[in-house]
Amino acid sequence: MDNDKVVCYCQNVTNGMVKDAVMDGASTLEEVQEATGAGTVCGACIDNVQHLIDQFVKERDEQ
Repeated sequence: MDNDKVVCYCQNVTNGMVKDAVMDGASTLEEVQEATGAGTVCGACIDNVQHLIDQFVKERDEQ
């Protein structure tokens, strides 16, 4: 996965920023939104952000 790929263009949030938020303890969309701002402007990226959260939470919990 490209950690530098932008997932939220309104707030310029990358995959890596979402991953960092999850690895730092965020587990929900709301927690990631608070940490990164992703999905808080137009909302078009929310499905993609949620998919990333689900993936990163699974990775985190398997460690």
